[in-house]
Amino acid sequence: MSLEQLIVIGGGAAGMMAAGQAALRGAKVLLLEKMEVLGKKIAISGKGRCNLTNDENIAEFIRHYPGNGRFLQGVLREFDNLSLRRFFADLGVETKVERGGRVFPVSDDARIIVTALEKFLRKTGVEIRTGTAAKEILFEKGQVKGVRLAGGEILAAKAVIISTGGASYPATGSTGDGYRFASHAGHQVIPLRPALVPLRTAETWVREVQGLALRNVEASLWFAGKKQASEFGEMLFTHFGVSGPIILTLSRLAGEALAQGQEVRLEINLKPALKAEQLDSRLQRDFQACSNKQFKNSLNDLLPKSLIPVIIRLSGISPERVMHQITREERRKLGLLLQKLPLTVTDVLPLAAAIVTAGGVEVKEINPKTMASKIVDGLYWAGEVVDVDGVTGGYNLQAAFAMGYRAGRAAGEFILAHS
Repeated sequence: MSLEQLIVIGGGAAGMMAAGQAALRGAKVLLLEKMEVLGKKIAISGKGRCNLTNDENIAEFIRHYPGNGRFLQGVLREFDNLSLRRFFADLGVETKVERGGRVFPVSDDARIIVTALEKFLRKTGVEIRTGTAAKEILFEKGQVKGVRLAGGEILAAKAVIISTGGASYPATGSTGDGYRFASHAGHQVIPLRPALVPLRTAETWVREVQGLALRNVEASLWFAGKKQASEFGEMLFTHFGVSGPIILTLSRLAGEALAQGQEVRLEINLKPALKAEQLDSRLQRDFQACSNKQFKNSLNDLLPKSLIPVIIRLSGISPERVMHQITREERRKLGLLLQKLPLTVTDVLPLAAAIVTAGGVEVKEINPKTMASKIVDGLYWAGEVVDVDGVTGGYNLQAAFAMGYRAGRAAGEFILAHS
């Protein structure tokens, strides 16, 4: 008896994992990727180092997915972070844990992850066609029948896994094709919006410090008259505003508030390890040590060089003032500024600039036990195309790999049962 074909559309993290897992179950698998190479987004992830998962206890993982984390409960338990690290270790890729539990390949080279996945596909016998775009999923009486390619060729298939990614970083091939396939199949697509995206600010002084990265700072997000969230870690100033891990994590909530017409602001605590009284004592000591120096020449031990002129200007203290002339009130205002540096958020960058897409195929229409469509028999979903998104730190790639693992195994079993 000849096997019916399973087609996987999209050669990213979810797609490559799904294709290989389905082949391991004994299915005949064809992987289609419209780009000329597989894994383009993986290759640039984590600044080219690939933060593939996080070392956190899997029981705590769900709280790191503001977008439908509950849907992933069983998916992540079946193929958790330890399973993922073992998977790559078996392919010759050793991993390491860095600050914040972030897991990277020891080589610090994302390409080794792509190479390992390609090795996995070859080992499992997956047929790969790159530079091949799918145009349409073919159905008949609620059952998958095949795929029509952009060139018109029709490929018969008993089942299809759609793992086309989101709509962010379109240069990597994530141009939203999966959402078109979903609508054609009768699935609801939750409106797309950027998640993990830099923020624009009204303050133009950010241009003076663009490129400045700050570590061990705290960013707090304010709207509706109160602090809504805060994150500790790294951030980056840009010519248009702010970016970096803690800003990206806050961006989803900021974007939602802006869409509702809220006034949104950030407060950056440059010295979060100190209480206000401790910081004031530190400033007193610094002021006494530099009592005969001008204010503009006395902050080198306190702040990065490029940020000093900005803080001086915002403090309202003349840069030429001699330190012993600065009043207690002025010193306390400076301390407040250092712990509540204000920024007015005006917008989020467009979806194309986001690391992850929020929105996508409605999870209520997907069986979380198999990643199968509840609408079309033989149709499966995996990865960012699904309405699931997490914060930075390896959570989104872990979700993609885990969804791909479950979808591939389930689709492979479906193929065998119908052959």
